[in-house]
Amino acid sequence: MDNTTYIALSRIDVLTRALDLTVNNLANANTDGFKTSKQLFSEFLVHQKDVHGLAGEKDEAYTQDQATYQDHLQGELRQTGNLTDFAINGEGFFSVRTTQGVRLTRSGQFHIRSDGTLTDGSGNPLLDTNGRNIVIPPQDEILSVASDGTISTQNGVSSTIGLVTVDNLNTLQQEGNYLLRPTTATHTVARKEIRQAMLESSNVNSVSEATKMVEIQRDYDLNFQLIQTEATRRQNAIDKITTEPSA
Repeated sequence: MDNTTYIALSRIDVLTRALDLTVNNLANANTDGFKTSKQLFSEFLVHQKDVHGLAGEKDEAYTQDQATYQDHLQGELRQTGNLTDFAINGEGFFSVRTTQGVRLTRSGQFHIRSDGTLTDGSGNPLLDTNGRNIVIPPQDEILSVASDGTISTQNGVSSTIGLVTVDNLNTLQQEGNYLLRPTTATHTVARKEIRQAMLESSNVNSVSEATKMVEIQRDYDLNFQLIQTEATRRQNAIDKITTEPSA
């Protein structure tokens, strides 16, 4: 393969990854607390040399997929009327205990198990300000959750929901569609604001993502056509050489 084909293939590789991300974003446009994933890529320049081994005037630019990151812009908050639905207004994450360790999430749809433990949809217990499972006594009913996370029942204050964050959100590793694994130390947010009976919607812009998918497909087709054109050109050149009569 010549350099033109290699350059086109590098672009196709990045576009394939971009298409996967875009499709996943669109699939989770209605997933509460979901954050849009974006791709970070750059040019990888290769210095060319002429036949005498001297530096040439032109560089070949290959496309390089460097990283994937999440856009942590807050999604729209909407009313649900469910007393165990919580939305975070501002910074911070809920902490839940999974079989793999503590994970963070912005998805605030919780349920009370038969033993009184407050859990997410996967059965992971929600943690309080001291990192303990939040358990509502079976005889109690949640009446209200204050903006600072204080849970009150008919028998008084029961527990307080903890909200944490990290210094650099880009260090959070995505696990599934709503859990994040902290790779650095977490700390309590300076100002908590929890809204009861509300959920944070996905921050995916469906129109923007759909437009991006069309652009990716068009770019992919152009690069694939370039590879096919180059393959045909090389084959024609080979055929011409092999069919020319020898002197």
